[in-house]
Amino acid sequence: MKSRKLSRSRRRLTIAGAAAASVVAGAALLPNWSAGAAVVDDPTVDAQTKATFQRLADAVFTDRTDALVTGRQGDREKPLTNGFSGDVKLSAGTARTEDAALSSLGQRKDKLAKAGEKYSKAATTVTLNATRVTGRTAKAAVTETTTLTYANATAGQPKTTGFQAQHELTFKADRHGNWQLTGIADTDQGGLAVNTVSKPTSVKATTADDTMPNAPRAATTRNPAAVPKTGTTYDYKAMAAYAEKYVYTYNKDYPDFNGHGAGGDCTNFVSQSLKAGGWKHVPGYVYDYTKWFGNADIQSDSFVGVNEWSWFAQNSKRTTALANVYQLEVGDVLQVDFDRDGSKDHTMIVTYKANGVPYVTYHSNNTLRRSVASLVASYPNAYYYAYRT
Repeated sequence: MKSRKLSRSRRRLTIAGAAAASVVAGAALLPNWSAGAAVVDDPTVDAQTKATFQRLADAVFTDRTDALVTGRQGDREKPLTNGFSGDVKLSAGTARTEDAALSSLGQRKDKLAKAGEKYSKAATTVTLNATRVTGRTAKAAVTETTTLTYANATAGQPKTTGFQAQHELTFKADRHGNWQLTGIADTDQGGLAVNTVSKPTSVKATTADDTMPNAPRAATTRNPAAVPKTGTTYDYKAMAAYAEKYVYTYNKDYPDFNGHGAGGDCTNFVSQSLKAGGWKHVPGYVYDYTKWFGNADIQSDSFVGVNEWSWFAQNSKRTTALANVYQLEVGDVLQVDFDRDGSKDHTMIVTYKANGVPYVTYHSNNTLRRSVASLVASYPNAYYYAYRT
């Protein structure tokens, strides 16, 4: 992942502790952009200011994640962001936006609980990757790493789920040199972190014709009839092991498609996992959806494209449709059309299953073992497509 210029171990801070926590200088100083100017109260972004940017970002995303654990009940601890004032703080508008976000995530917590998804605790760490200053505006690029512990996990169930997400925070300084956080933007293509409040990214499909097969939608009701895997030569454990190995640290033998067109790296990542479990290349032209291949130098559209992968998977007979998402097993693939426009937006692979619940791993946002129950509860109006590989 990106180099981390400034970080700290995640620990819960009291409000007083957050305000008084010592600042550790760990990044090279940016040039003082007020140097030579006649105005003496122009702000500077030195190591101490950067560290405070990082701590405030950490507090913002910790508050969001904690809302999934504790909700927004009246006895909930006040947000950690309340401990920031003076030189660096939330603007009034951002404070209102974050309050609404926490309320929304508290409601999501209740929906997840009804779906059997509960978390007992969470840990969030935010690292500051880069700071760019233009005039009185500072842009801070950060990486959020969050782990959620499943509550009451029984034997055989995963203990935790986790993700990494990229964000850009905008700070603006007043004439006295005080910085206010005025904007928070998700910069991942996907937008599928469980604590996000933004809408998932939609993918524009390549123009289809009548020869391109349409995948049937899968139901999302619980406890369907099981459909065990039989008669295949693929190594599903190898698929899962590959996905979980490279979910956070990308395989350098393949390109990273995050930031390169709609859709990000999700399908490229799933294709790599399928290849690790025995899917063989079908060479040909890159834009021919009946072909499938990918390596460090060249990839077919079907290797990296959400809809193109679906067309290849069905046309090649390497997959069959499942009637229900809860019938997915390890090594199977799940796709989602968030806005129900007929173009699939995201691709994930199942890397774990316990007590009838599949758990998916995916890129954009990089996520490990998120339950299908969580996805359905978070996006109840989406269309889902389940593929037996």
